[in-house]
Amino acid sequence: MSVKNTPFYQQHIALGAKMAPFAGYNMPISYSGINDEHLTVRKTAGVFDVSHMGEFILKGPDALDLIQRVTSNDASKLVKGKVQYSCIPNDKGGIVDDLLVYCVEDNNVYMLVVNASNIEKDWNWIQEQNTKGVEMHNISDKTCLLAVQGPQATRILQPLTEMDLLNLAYYTFVKGTFAGVENVLISATGYTGAGGVEIYFEDVNDNASKIWNAIFDLGTSQGLKPIGLGARDTLRLEMGFCLYGNDIDDTTSPLEAGLGWITKFTKAFTNSTALSQQKAEGVKRKLVGLEMIDKGIPRHGYEIKNEGGVVIGVVTSGTQSPSLGKAIGMGYVATELATVDSTIYIQVRDKQLKAKVVKVPFN
Repeated sequence: MSVKNTPFYQQHIALGAKMAPFAGYNMPISYSGINDEHLTVRKTAGVFDVSHMGEFILKGPDALDLIQRVTSNDASKLVKGKVQYSCIPNDKGGIVDDLLVYCVEDNNVYMLVVNASNIEKDWNWIQEQNTKGVEMHNISDKTCLLAVQGPQATRILQPLTEMDLLNLAYYTFVKGTFAGVENVLISATGYTGAGGVEIYFEDVNDNASKIWNAIFDLGTSQGLKPIGLGARDTLRLEMGFCLYGNDIDDTTSPLEAGLGWITKFTKAFTNSTALSQQKAEGVKRKLVGLEMIDKGIPRHGYEIKNEGGVVIGVVTSGTQSPSLGKAIGMGYVATELATVDSTIYIQVRDKQLKAKVVKVPFN
């Protein structure tokens, strides 16, 4: 299977990005280094090319009904200009994907933003449930997406548009002209915890170069930098945000993953009866934050043990936090060991290193 390039591939190469295949795309992993890029986003602002993400348009009078049946959150609460975080449960207790639901037109037009590695899987899953003929369009290949994240992001970008970015509320969006390009959708959903916006637009008429150049022509002198997926991972982990394929997948329940807040039992959705029963009975394992006490880094797949050396869970994500200067991670442990400040041990090669359970976001 050939690896695709995003419309910004040449810009990444020109900037000397370290590239690697990710979810079927050549993606920039880092430019100046993960630590530098991470701190740039926390302190100023950075630009992520996330055009590999998937976007579906669902249209028609039954679009909301379909979304309600396939997602766990209550999309009936959405009005035009609002966004919702949700997940697509499977019929075995796990998660097909986590996603964003955009209400483009009240009760009629929605955009679903899904993970790049799950585009085909999600499309097929939703299509299988589409029993009422909802109009579906996969616009992933023609949609560009830049995430401009950081405390200075909206201030830097505001001169490029008449849309009010400075006062854009969390989980809302606006549509209009940006950098001379029409029909641009700008939202504030964020995956870094540092503020900022996401910019969606169609890849026509050299729009990618126009918008990329306009952003950097204006922002470079103000400290704006391009940021790779390496720092995106460390930023989201500090916030305790889940990454599909690591912290959540087809085998993890949204309740185990701490996503009960997007699992609404006021409606029926795929596997909602079984998940409701799981909620009533209590989950047997939980996704928790981990902080190392001994020196070492918890990596994806490392075993979590109790003092006696018995395996009680597994690390799903881990890193040396650039902002906090300590090793952190997330992982699933038995519920009785999920209490904050519980002592646990991470098997790092031939050593059993001491750690503790902490709250997320990390601090």
